[in-house]
Amino acid sequence: MVKVHAYATPNSVKVPIALEEMGVPYELVPVNLRKGEQKSDAFKAMNANAKVPVLVDQAILGGADIALSESAAILVYLAEATGKLLPKAGVERALVFEQLFFHASGLSPAFLQAFLVKLQASAAPEAAARALAEVNRTLGVLERALERGKFVAGREFSIADIAHFGWIWRHESVGASLEQTPNVARWFSDVSARPAVITAISKTMALAQ
Repeated sequence: MVKVHAYATPNSVKVPIALEEMGVPYELVPVNLRKGEQKSDAFKAMNANAKVPVLVDQAILGGADIALSESAAILVYLAEATGKLLPKAGVERALVFEQLFFHASGLSPAFLQAFLVKLQASAAPEAAARALAEVNRTLGVLERALERGKFVAGREFSIADIAHFGWIWRHESVGASLEQTPNVARWFSDVSARPAVITAISKTMALAQ
């Protein structure tokens, strides 16, 4: 069985969402970040960067043993291994990758920075305002993308939607609102209601209990 080493984080939740959507059996292995378990030698043998999630596939999907980190890379790996949630070619595939790259370079760093600033009791109000402004800017970019279809890369649900959902699922934790981005709000509501997403969130949140 595929194993996912994870914790209750925005990046971790993406992997079980994908696996639930794809119908792939998996086991969630808790890595308690609060206790620093990601810094153990055993974990760093799987991911020297000491971050979750890590997918361990023992020749089940891809034909060879692999321990894979970085949530976007894991999503692409799973999509190509199963043939689901990623178009085979053409413009539709390019749009999915456009959103994956935007997530990695824009939306995810913005949300992470805003989250870290909120954790710092000594952070200057100006720093918090700048961080939230960048979050709102990236939400505006996503708002424009959603003008072209129901999902972030067009008409079909894809791994790009899963990538963005991870942080937007926690938008309130960074002080963000979706009131000014109605397309994002509608999309977030739709994705949140998907049975696979509901199940994956429940399993992921249980890792912190």
